[in-house]
Amino acid sequence: MPTVTDVTHLIQPKWFESHTILELKRRYEAAQPYPHVVIDGFLDEKVADMLYEHFPKLEQMKTHYNGVNERKAEDSQFSSYHPIFSAVREELYSQRFLHFLEQITGITNLTTCEGPLGSGTHQGGNGSYLDIHIDFNIHPTEPLHRRINVLIFLNKFWKEEYGGKLEMWDATMSYCGAAHLPLLNRCVIFETNDVSYHGYSKINVPDGESRKSFYAYYYTPAPDGIKYHDTTFRTRPDEPLTKKAKTVVKETAKNFIKRQLKTLGLIELYNKTFFAFKTRSKESSG
Repeated sequence: MPTVTDVTHLIQPKWFESHTILELKRRYEAAQPYPHVVIDGFLDEKVADMLYEHFPKLEQMKTHYNGVNERKAEDSQFSSYHPIFSAVREELYSQRFLHFLEQITGITNLTTCEGPLGSGTHQGGNGSYLDIHIDFNIHPTEPLHRRINVLIFLNKFWKEEYGGKLEMWDATMSYCGAAHLPLLNRCVIFETNDVSYHGYSKINVPDGESRKSFYAYYYTPAPDGIKYHDTTFRTRPDEPLTKKAKTVVKETAKNFIKRQLKTLGLIELYNKTFFAFKTRSKESSG
């Protein structure tokens, strides 16, 4: 197995060529139901293989969610990961990559941040799901407006019957406009806004398999007067009325409470308490 020092480049150089960027920009702008682009073979093959081989075990992930609208785990403690993860993160944070994103999306002044709201990993075992949602729009403690998501999937032997496609829904939640399998070394870049609904259905995978991804989020300075909202879940048209009702009540209450906490400057304390509770819950259930 190669090491980080054996790798000449992390991202395939061809993606940074001017004519390729123009083609990616064209695909991004033309995509439905909102701007996005899929890039297969994004990383050097050796890098993708290393990320896959050294991806942390599901039980090692720091934060585990298991609720009405999501069942998955996430982590961003790269200091305990194989060095390839930190190397990829630094590349995704580089000025070269920020400029690459700006050229494709047309969104300028992009920046990143440290911690789980900047980059990390997601993973879900059998039965994992992430209901359709839009992401939080303003960083809870920094004056940053969330604009772009980059997802790199790391599933080497994924089969279509496992499910887990990244679904992209229209603004009215009436139809799924695009769905992409989470295949190894597939990168999806998409705009995050108040209509960029996305998620994945419950997966059905054999023992030892899981849905894995590396994520990075990008921001611009927050404009004056923008109203904060947290991640907001919606239900698909064919889901039970009971789940729809639970989701509406939960999301309305959550967004109201977190908006008030942000106004009072208490949201950082809430987040620290929430993630500590999630970690303790994982440890007590393990």
